[in-house]
Amino acid sequence: MEIYLVILIVLFILAISDLVVGVGNDAVNFLNSAFGCRVAPRHIIILAASVGIVAGTLFSSGMMEVARKGIFNPQHFYFPELMTIFLSVMLTDIIMLDFFNTYGLPTSTTVSIVFELLGSAFAVSIIKIIHASEDIGMLVKYINSSKAIAIIGGILLSIVVAFTVAIIVQFFVRLIFTFDYKKRLTRYGGIFGGISLTAITFFIVVKGAKGAAFMSADTKAWIMNNVGILMLYSFIGWTIFFQLLHFLKVNILKIIVLIGTLALALAFAANDLVNFIGVPLAGLNSYQIALHSSNPDSLLMAKLAGKIHTNPLLLLGAGLIMIATLYYSKKARGVIKTSVDLGRQYEGDERFQSSTLSRNIVRASIELANGINVLIPKSFTGWVNKRFQGYNRTVTDERGIPISFDLIRASVNLILASILISIATSWKLPLSTTYVTFMVAMGTSLSDKAWGRDSAVYRINGVITVIGGWFLTAFIAFTVAGTFAVIIYFGKSIAIFALALLAAYFVYKSHKYYNKVTEEETAGEEELKIESSTSAFSTLEKLDARFKKFFSIIDKYFTSSIIAFTKYDRTKLKENKDSMKKIKKSANKIVNDIIFIVKNLSEKEVKKGRRYGKIMGATQEISYLVRNTIDKLYDHINNNHRPLNSRRNKNLIRLSKALDEQIKSVLKYFDDISTYDDFVLKTEAVNNFLQQCDEEQVNILRKEEENFSTRGTLLYLDILTTAENLSGQIYHLITVLNKNYISMKKDKDQ
Repeated sequence: MEIYLVILIVLFILAISDLVVGVGNDAVNFLNSAFGCRVAPRHIIILAASVGIVAGTLFSSGMMEVARKGIFNPQHFYFPELMTIFLSVMLTDIIMLDFFNTYGLPTSTTVSIVFELLGSAFAVSIIKIIHASEDIGMLVKYINSSKAIAIIGGILLSIVVAFTVAIIVQFFVRLIFTFDYKKRLTRYGGIFGGISLTAITFFIVVKGAKGAAFMSADTKAWIMNNVGILMLYSFIGWTIFFQLLHFLKVNILKIIVLIGTLALALAFAANDLVNFIGVPLAGLNSYQIALHSSNPDSLLMAKLAGKIHTNPLLLLGAGLIMIATLYYSKKARGVIKTSVDLGRQYEGDERFQSSTLSRNIVRASIELANGINVLIPKSFTGWVNKRFQGYNRTVTDERGIPISFDLIRASVNLILASILISIATSWKLPLSTTYVTFMVAMGTSLSDKAWGRDSAVYRINGVITVIGGWFLTAFIAFTVAGTFAVIIYFGKSIAIFALALLAAYFVYKSHKYYNKVTEEETAGEEELKIESSTSAFSTLEKLDARFKKFFSIIDKYFTSSIIAFTKYDRTKLKENKDSMKKIKKSANKIVNDIIFIVKNLSEKEVKKGRRYGKIMGATQEISYLVRNTIDKLYDHINNNHRPLNSRRNKNLIRLSKALDEQIKSVLKYFDDISTYDDFVLKTEAVNNFLQQCDEEQVNILRKEEENFSTRGTLLYLDILTTAENLSGQIYHLITVLNKNYISMKKDKDQ
């Protein structure tokens, strides 16, 4: 039994790691709404979620059966075979979830665990069938196919149900409250709060009580026999409570969102804790059963199919680890950002690009909407449009900082997701909390017209990417877990040790990569804060860090690309081409921030002539010129065209150095605006050199003879023209900024 004790220890070490990795992924499920509307400081939101997690762990006992007997029939497996299944599942789960977290994609821990159990049990079952010379049809004896199909069907159904219900509910809620919801809270706020909290009370307390380990059978029976009166008192009590709070000038929506966050965290812990510790607990149960056997290796695990009590202390310990992860996991914040960005109300820098599928979906949706509008009376559509006025305004919090969506949508997100997940928990179906919360968030954002004509293709492609990742999760989980099960089955101790090392190495490398990427993306950036519209123009000073990062990226990729081109270095140019999205993203951030600044300008400040349009246009043009040049340089080498002659290459090297000096003078300028004159000199140096190159063109063309290359000449001339435009745009940008800074300084001194 010593080897199995080691396996059990490994399982619980993996369980702790899986809790950390899993919560890093699933934190998006219950935190995205609270963070998206910035309902409270981060520590308050985490505190509310922590209370919900602790409570939810005590409701999760009934769900643990899924890992023991939900996917396979344990009575047909021997003890060593089950330990092989459990170990392969946990190793796969760690690697896969950490991979998705690293790239900030919310995947489903429920789908992961279900298909890992299915894949490993399938692999071991096939081995058993081959050894016993049985027919492949005997697979149904080992796999609980009906339960597995029901679970998978429930998971897939949740995508459609959550999205559809969210669209409908959010539409009617928005019709009632509109985007100017504060005026309607006096009339409907108490009822809205009463309905919201009564729904949570019903589905969490009443339905969730079925799986509560701490409740006696009599208590559960009393609750079920008094559902009607409990809900009536709940509705009356919550309605009065919220109406009184509103009269006391308390923002009741903030309370609803915080309580909803607590409730959704509770539902998450009750439903999803099995994904992280269900398998190790099943391993512990198996080990305890095998201890009483004289020959564990030949013991069929029929007892595992019975009712087994889960120690509440183990559940509570798991909850505490989950809470610690919420406070310290950086990857959790990255996954949350993906979900929040796809549902934000305002336009801006989009993380995902468009695709043929997303473009076709948008075109088809526009045509369908136009067709439906013909059938609907204009008076009704006019009334609806009036209720949805203001949907395209940038929503801000009390400090003037833009938020992704308002408190009304955040409330609906949390209430709907809590209800749907709690229903699944009461039926002991491991419904994917990721699927539900993500699709609810997407449904409410669509209903709120957050997916406008200018952002729809990117948002839809983002949703398609995430959903595609979910199906990829199922395939990878099934395949890898099955492969690991086969390796462990035949490799025994050596295989276990090797796979554990592989998992540790993979997690280490992904963390290292994530830290590097995060450091690059956040270097020199701070959150843009605007305290009030009267001082909005002064926030241009706060964009210095954004501009410094932008020009650092320009300097890094543009000059190095020219040098790589002169050396015919295809590898370096390919690397720079792959990094061009950093240039575009950095420019878009600056432009989006300036747009927000302009929207918050007072009429007096608009007349001051800050030339914000010129700043935005120059920034975008600089980004385009650099990306376009890198593209052309790479295409020339990638198509195996002849390199330029030595004289032209020398000119390009000198040009890159001159541009490098100009850009470095820009970086100095943002640290000290008194260096503006030095920047002007560096700009003149670039222009003088380009003029020299222009004057010698005729002589170069006359002397080239056999080395003459029309394609190379055109590219060379294009680089010179682009360099002149680039230098000019940089000069215009810095000159406009300098005039603004001087003007702002005078305003402050007056």
